[in-house]
Amino acid sequence: MRYRLRHTTSYSYSWPVDMSYHLLHLTLQSGPRQTVTDCAVHTAPEGRTGEIGRDHFGNLVSHLSIEEPHTRFDVELTAEVDVQPFTAPPEAETPPWESIRDLLNGDGFPKAFEPCEFALGSPMADADDAIAAYAAQSLPPGRPILAAARELTKRIHDDFRYDPTATEVFTPVAEAMKQRAGVCQDFAHLQIAMLRSHGLAARYVSGYIRTMQPGDENGLRGADASHAWVSVWCGDAHGWIDLDPTNDLVVSEDHVTLAVGRDYNDISPVRGVVLGGGPHRVGVAVELLPLDAPPKQAPAQAQGQSQGQTQTQSPSIAPPSTPKA
Repeated sequence: MRYRLRHTTSYSYSWPVDMSYHLLHLTLQSGPRQTVTDCAVHTAPEGRTGEIGRDHFGNLVSHLSIEEPHTRFDVELTAEVDVQPFTAPPEAETPPWESIRDLLNGDGFPKAFEPCEFALGSPMADADDAIAAYAAQSLPPGRPILAAARELTKRIHDDFRYDPTATEVFTPVAEAMKQRAGVCQDFAHLQIAMLRSHGLAARYVSGYIRTMQPGDENGLRGADASHAWVSVWCGDAHGWIDLDPTNDLVVSEDHVTLAVGRDYNDISPVRGVVLGGGPHRVGVAVELLPLDAPPKQAPAQAQGQSQGQTQTQSPSIAPPSTPKA
């Protein structure tokens, strides 16, 4: 499936920002399941941009400094990407979850060195007793890792209420567990914490999910905004398999990957340091449409947390000509 992506973020400040510095995880890269044919990031004010580099997890990252007063900061990502379908292996053919745990542990000398980092706790996906107990129900002895992870995905989807008003960006995962409510970010953090609580490796994946069009029979929760899901390590033979607890599915053609990390804090799309500005409002708008679909009307000037963005012309931040997979 070939997509056209547009992701806009707008910050409106109460009074002028004197200067600011931003770190942007907004550059798509090609990988095993997607090929990026075009990608650009535009900002207003344009500021000064540094070369695109890679962070600890291999994501493309860019830096932006703005040294002029401004009361509004706009960022727009536009891209075209070809996403390949993915079919997960039969669950029964994946190893028992305990064998994966043992590879990641290795009595302090893990045999699976690279994935083992994602078996450790992180600030936004740290498990407590309630989270570990919930996960244990899906992890009886000898169960294949993918079967266990898929059941956990379904249980989160069925047991937790999708409610954008229930949590905020930095709501602790334990609070989302207590409320049994949240959004895609919370559900991803919950499943990651649950898997890690039993010694398994799970990554946080940020990206986008296909925008619903008239006539679509089954709506996908989390469309029209940044999306998040989980990547579970299923051993050397099967590698990382992505699961979406918000929609109870194995990630395939409906998702575009932006970045991977331990949790949201590693790969938030826009973060930075601001001098001045005072209280501010943030608005985000996303559309991920098949290339043959007509573009939606540009988002209107948004209000409050649903604020959209009016993009002005500015130079772009382009990815390297041959990004690594």
